[in-house]
Amino acid sequence: MSASVNPPANDDGFVELISRTAVLRERNIDTDQIIPARFLTTTQRKGLGRFAFNDWRYLADGSPNPAFELNKPENAGAAILVAGRNFGCGSSREHAPWALTDLGLRAVISSEIADIFRSNSLKNGLLPIVVAQELLDELLDQPGIELRIDVRTRTLHLPDGRSVQFPLDSFAQTCLLEGVDQLGYLLRQIDAIEHFEHFEHFEQRREAAAQNQQEQHHAR
Repeated sequence: MSASVNPPANDDGFVELISRTAVLRERNIDTDQIIPARFLTTTQRKGLGRFAFNDWRYLADGSPNPAFELNKPENAGAAILVAGRNFGCGSSREHAPWALTDLGLRAVISSEIADIFRSNSLKNGLLPIVVAQELLDELLDQPGIELRIDVRTRTLHLPDGRSVQFPLDSFAQTCLLEGVDQLGYLLRQIDAIEHFEHFEHFEQRREAAAQNQQEQHHAR
């Protein structure tokens, strides 16, 4: 089956993701392997998926590498990537999560995910999930199983009925659920921000007037 993302009404975020897994067992997959540096000249996200894992996905003649996991027919449509320990290490580049989401991925599961990659992912709608190494080993050994991710409860549901909580800070969770990045979230708060600024300006004028009156009283 293809991935199923249940979004909030009228939004591009997601509350729940149900998908089969695609597995890359390699450890220490760095951002240059996710998207090689020669493809970083664009600032456009759309279309970057064709360069994701480029040097693994394609042979020297440019044809798809049939041995690469994500090229195999059984992994078509998978939106959850299970990867070896220390995923996303290396240099900081937002193009990495851009490429993965354009490829169709919505979540990455590993026992360790590099901090900068994790931060960039959360800013761009890709959910990084860190699990215990024991559970990761189970998932790596069972490619193609169906998982359910509940963003509201920060829970990963396994086919055997087990559920595992994963760390996700409240702000990142809100942005994922609402389908916005940090700037988008701030823009949605513009009315509250303007109200606060107006109140602060009023308070500053009131305090200045009170201080001026007090100074005039002492001057008499």
